[in-house]
Amino acid sequence: MNPLLPRTFFMADGEAHVMPDGRLYMVGSTDHSGSRDYCGHDHHIWSTDDPALENWVDHGVVFSNSTSDSGIPWAPGVPLYAPDMIYKDGRYYLYMCGANNFEAVAFAERPEGPYKDARRIEGADGDGIDPTVFVDDDGTAYLLWGQFHLRGAKLRDNMYELDRESFTDNILTEQLHGFHEGASMRKIGSRYYLVYTDISRGRATCMSYAVSDSPLGPYKKGGVIVDNTYCDPLTWNNHGSIQFYKGRWFVFYHRSSQNGQTCRRMCAEPIEVLPDGSIPEVRMSSNGASAPIDPLGVIDGACACRMKGKMYIAPDPDEPGKELLMDCVGGNWLEAWAEYRTLDFGGLSADREYEFCVNASGSGRIVLMTEKEGRIAVAELAANGNSASGDCCADNGVFRTVCYPLSKIPEGKQTVWLLFEGEGMKVRFFFIKGRL
Repeated sequence: MNPLLPRTFFMADGEAHVMPDGRLYMVGSTDHSGSRDYCGHDHHIWSTDDPALENWVDHGVVFSNSTSDSGIPWAPGVPLYAPDMIYKDGRYYLYMCGANNFEAVAFAERPEGPYKDARRIEGADGDGIDPTVFVDDDGTAYLLWGQFHLRGAKLRDNMYELDRESFTDNILTEQLHGFHEGASMRKIGSRYYLVYTDISRGRATCMSYAVSDSPLGPYKKGGVIVDNTYCDPLTWNNHGSIQFYKGRWFVFYHRSSQNGQTCRRMCAEPIEVLPDGSIPEVRMSSNGASAPIDPLGVIDGACACRMKGKMYIAPDPDEPGKELLMDCVGGNWLEAWAEYRTLDFGGLSADREYEFCVNASGSGRIVLMTEKEGRIAVAELAANGNSASGDCCADNGVFRTVCYPLSKIPEGKQTVWLLFEGEGMKVRFFFIKGRL
């Protein structure tokens, strides 16, 4: 289910790697709820052995660069941006960067850390952000980094010194590849893939890929893997990785929330690598690597995968650790909707009658629309004494569950939309139930 991690944790820029113990480990930068600043001062690592990516273990803070606990002695207190991690010859390495363009690596004996003894990477330190590290089949390690134009070099055996003679600039560029930042390298067969943040569609919302026969290029752009447009009204960037895990390829990417460019969370979608090496673009989903959602169970309103208008995901002020779908502007259903993909209606029977039930506050109408049947139910929300101040976001209002009959029985697996027309509506959950 997307997002992958608990609602109280905000990870962006996720790098996912399978380590020698067979578990999938993910590290990324850490945003904080309610903050408009990118990233914090800690790196966490999470891991899973679940093929559906539903159950994760939080290994806690594995590296910190706060003013009181400065892991980067030459840049104390600088926020930690996107990291990467790798295993080589019995040790684990965490590559990091910061807001002032430092580049560093720390070391650990276990994948979950803790990582210590950070070293400056001469030649990359001070030169840019977003490192990616890769170890080839012959044991040669590479480090690539940068924003707007990607550069890279081989790493010496100590994993913190660059082989300066191998330094290569403009491996990816904004002009030729739409490269913005956030490169991540993998090898598929005999070819090298760089996944990166692509600005070609006007904002840095795409994760695209480029392919080469050599780690340091030249690279030819392939296409977009996933675009997080509409995950939030103000979303700006996207950053992540691809990884083969338990028989499937996945793209790991982030979505912003809380009507801002930050408060980002890791999500994942299954992808295909076709025989010709191409990767078709996939759409964001609510279920991610999990089975399609059962509409007869309670569906969290905050698991919407796309939203239009001023809809966004926000913390639930009355239920700590939970979130709700919020619309602070109002309008009509051409301007305000939330998408849930994919639901499986296979458990519904054509011999029964069903109702659409939604737990919400505000006043207006919420329409349930399916991909195949169109609009099949309308829930009416009468004015319920919300604040007259005009600030609908400041007042939680009165939540209640209302149920209205379905005009058609949905069939199979498909996308569902909630369409909104009214004022200040918020949704905690919805579901389908059989009528008595």
